[in-house]
Amino acid sequence: MTTVNRQVRLAKRPVGRPDDSTWEITSEPIPEPSDGEFTVKVDYVSLDPAMRGWLDDVKSYVPPVAIGEVMRTHAVGRVVASKNAKFPEGQLVSGQFGVQEYALSDGRGALAVDESLAPAPTWLGALGFPGMTAYFGLTDVGRLEKGDTVLISGAAGAVGSIAGQIAKLKGATVIGVAGGPEKCAWLTEELGFDAAIDYKSESVGKALRAAAPDGIDIYFDNVGGEILDAALARLRKNARVALCGAISGYNATDPQPGPSRYLSLLVNRASMTGFIVFDYLDRFPEGMEAMSEWIRAGEIVTREQVETGGVEAFGRTLNLLFDGANTGKLVLKIS
Repeated sequence: MTTVNRQVRLAKRPVGRPDDSTWEITSEPIPEPSDGEFTVKVDYVSLDPAMRGWLDDVKSYVPPVAIGEVMRTHAVGRVVASKNAKFPEGQLVSGQFGVQEYALSDGRGALAVDESLAPAPTWLGALGFPGMTAYFGLTDVGRLEKGDTVLISGAAGAVGSIAGQIAKLKGATVIGVAGGPEKCAWLTEELGFDAAIDYKSESVGKALRAAAPDGIDIYFDNVGGEILDAALARLRKNARVALCGAISGYNATDPQPGPSRYLSLLVNRASMTGFIVFDYLDRFPEGMEAMSEWIRAGEIVTREQVETGGVEAFGRTLNLLFDGANTGKLVLKIS
């Protein structure tokens, strides 16, 4: 049995796209638990666009990852040693364990995983932060109502694919924006979206006018940029824009311009609200109950793109997000 824990640490802050020099692979002994703690062998780690923002030393909703610190991420693994009665040996758990092969936890923020409901990677997607982001972004920020017309960018990603399905379950008309014919076909043929727009091959503005001739009630924004402007141009009266992310500009080295169509918010008495899923931690049981019921009933389709290669593959796997090369939730298998 190995006694070494390999980890991915932040070596330097990237300017633009992260590369090999951004990361350092280090080794240290596997941690032993003290009273109230447990040691987890990490099986899978989550890859999320927000991780790029955590690398910059700027004010944000969480402190930046420090130079030399193990890269922050949510992960799923199995308890291999425990002095915490709530998390016995053999229990599968999720938590903020970081990009490493073994992690030490005192149980704060950790969650026992029900393998009978869904496999481990799904607990990093629909049953993890992406699923909760989709749920609260639509129901709370977007104030989703039956009959709404909902536009979702990044619709074939971890958050967008779940958000679209929730909207359909709630009786909305759903339009997704994604990159490439395969992703667009997945949205309409498997997830039940009413329409899909391929931003790589057609004008989003023109296609949106055809798909939503009367405008949109909710825009769930994951990408920002030109697609945000196209959505603002199609807002209906009292529309709601939920700002979840802006991946189109995460690796930009220059300040990104603001939306040019912002006066549509005034004309249509619309709102545009940013939100962070961590603000809803106290309501996660509500979201988890709803998501679990939908998954159990087969009403939500989950998809995880699981990459292999262990900790050494973390850097290249993270960049798949910025290349638009993932469909569904991107996960890296560690062990």
